[in-house]
Amino acid sequence: MFQSFDTEGDRAAGPGRLAALRQAMAEAGLSAFIVPRADAHQGEYVAPRDARLQWLTGFTGSAGIAAITADEAAIFVDGRYTVQVSQQVEPLFDPRPFPAERPSGWLADRLTDGDVLGFDPWLHTRTEIDQLCEAVGDGVELRPLTKNPLDRIWTDQPEPPSGAVRSFPEEIAGMSRQEKIDQICETLAKSGEAQAVITLPDSLCWLLNIRGSDVPRNPVAHGFAIIDRDTRSVSLFMEPEKLDGAGTDLTALPPSALIAALANLSGPVRVDRDTAPVLLSTTLEDAGIPVSWGADPCILPKARKTPAEIKATHEAHQRDAAVMCRFLHWLDTQRDAIADGATLTEIDVVTRLEEMRRDTGLLRDISFDTIAGTGPHAAMPHYRVTHESNRQIAPNDLLLVDSGGQYEDGTTDITRTVAMGTPTDEQINAFTRVLKGMIDLSRTRWPKGLSGADLDPLARAALWRAGLDYDHGTGHGVGVALSVHEGPQRISRVSRVPLEPGMILSNEPGYYREGDFGIRIENLVVVVPAHDLPHADPDREMLAFDTLTWAPIDRRLIDINALSRGQRAWIDAYHGAIASQMTGRVPAEVAHWLGQVCAPLET
Repeated sequence: MFQSFDTEGDRAAGPGRLAALRQAMAEAGLSAFIVPRADAHQGEYVAPRDARLQWLTGFTGSAGIAAITADEAAIFVDGRYTVQVSQQVEPLFDPRPFPAERPSGWLADRLTDGDVLGFDPWLHTRTEIDQLCEAVGDGVELRPLTKNPLDRIWTDQPEPPSGAVRSFPEEIAGMSRQEKIDQICETLAKSGEAQAVITLPDSLCWLLNIRGSDVPRNPVAHGFAIIDRDTRSVSLFMEPEKLDGAGTDLTALPPSALIAALANLSGPVRVDRDTAPVLLSTTLEDAGIPVSWGADPCILPKARKTPAEIKATHEAHQRDAAVMCRFLHWLDTQRDAIADGATLTEIDVVTRLEEMRRDTGLLRDISFDTIAGTGPHAAMPHYRVTHESNRQIAPNDLLLVDSGGQYEDGTTDITRTVAMGTPTDEQINAFTRVLKGMIDLSRTRWPKGLSGADLDPLARAALWRAGLDYDHGTGHGVGVALSVHEGPQRISRVSRVPLEPGMILSNEPGYYREGDFGIRIENLVVVVPAHDLPHADPDREMLAFDTLTWAPIDRRLIDINALSRGQRAWIDAYHGAIASQMTGRVPAEVAHWLGQVCAPLET
C-alpha cells in the first residue's frame, strides 16, 4: 500500500504542546515565535522531521503558518483549507484567512518596542524576513535562533530523511548533466555572477539528472549545491551515503559543510530571496561576499520541458489514462449496487485506484495522497480520507477523485467528479459551468508573452456569470518524474510568469458548496506553438495548449443545451480521441463501455 489512512493531526495534543512552546519561548527571551509549514528547502511537501506545524497544531494541510505570542496564537491558511483547519485545530489557534491577512500584520498589531520576535533562519526566506521587519518596525528585534525552540520540546522528533538517490535516464531528460550545468553557467555569465546556490530539491534533481526518496510522493533528494561559473562544476552538499546507487561520477560533502563553503566563495553569488533560507545570504554578507539576488537559475529551464521529456510524459499519461478508464468503468459498475444498499467507502475508492496504478508494474509512487471525497467531503478541495473521516458513498452523492502517479517517464494528476446516482439540477448547473471553463481554457489561443493571470478568467467566466467562483488557482505547474506542483508557471490571478512552450500545467476549475458537494475537473496540458491559425499575423507568435490527460467526463452531469457549439465539438473530439487511443490498452469490457460514454453528445 502506498497510502496510509492513519496520518492525522493530533488536535488534542495542541494545547499542551502550545504551553510547552511558550515555556521554551520564555526561557529564550522571546515575545513571539513563528512556526511555518516549511523545511530548509521550501518544498510544498515536508519530511516527517520537518512537520512542525502539524505537530504543534494538528493541521495537516500543505500550506500554513502559525504565529505565537505569550497569550495568543493564530494559524494562517488559504481558501483551500478553511473547512479543514476548523476541523483539525483547537480554537485556541485562531484560524486567519491568508493572504487577506498575513502573520506580519498580525504580529505588528501585538508587538511593541523592546519585544523580541524569534525565527528559525533555516525555515524562512529573505523575502519573508524583510516583510516581517518592515511590518513590526525597528523597535522590535527579529532574532535568528541557532536552535529552534519547538525542536527542543519535540522529544520524539523523527530523524532527517536519508532516502536513496538514483540516476535519471538521460534519454528521458533530453540533456546530460554537464549540458545543464553549462547552460546554467552561461546564465550566470550573462548576469555577471560567479556562483549560484541551489536549495530547491526539484532544481537539484533536475540539474544533476537524479531522483531521490526523501519526501513522500515526490522523487526528490534533500541537499544543496553551489554552481561555479568558471570551473563549470557543481559542489553537492548531501549525505554521501545517499549516493550509493547514483553512479560513481557524483560525489558529495555532508550538508553541515555548506556554511563553511559559502564563506569561502568569491562572489557575486546568486541567491533566490524567495526560496533560499535567509541563513545562507546572511552568511555570505557576514563574510563580505557580494550577494546577487536572482531567481533560482534552474527554475525556468526545468519548466521548459525538452522534446524528450514531452515525448516521455505523453507515454506516461497514456498509461495512466488506461488506468483511469478502468477505474471509472469499475466505479460506474458500483452505482447500481450502492442504490441497492451495497457499501462502498472513500477508502475503498482510494485503495482500488492505487491497486490499478500498481498493476501497471511501472508505478514508483502515487504523486500525492489521493483525494476521494464524497458528498460534503468533496467540498474540501484538499480533503484526505482517514479511518476516522471515512465516509460511505450515498446513492445520490457526487464523488470527487483527484489522483496521480509517479512513473519513471512522467508525473500525472487528474480529477474527475462522478455522479453516483441522479444529480440535482443545481449540481448539473454547477458542473456544466465548471466544464465550460475547463473547455474554454483548453481551446484558447494567445499571443506569446501572456501569463497565467491573463488566462485565469477564461476558466472562471461561466461561474462568474452565475455569481459563483472557487478559492484556489486554476492551474499549477507539473514536473516530469518530479514534483506534481512545480513552479514558476501557474494559471492564477497572481501569476505574472509568461507561459512558454514546453511548460506543463494543470487545468482544474472547480466549485464547492460547503457541507453539500464539490466539483472539480482536471486535465494536464502542455504549452505548444499554435499552428492551427491559418489567418494569424505571421509576425505574432501564438501559443496553445496540447492536452495530456485522457479520461471520460461524466455526461450525466452535463447540461448539453448550456454548451456552445464549439464547446460541444471540443468534448466530442476529446471523447472520440479517448475511445480511439485506449483501443488495445484496456480490456474489452472497458473498451465497450468507453464506446458508450464517449459517444457524441446528443443535441
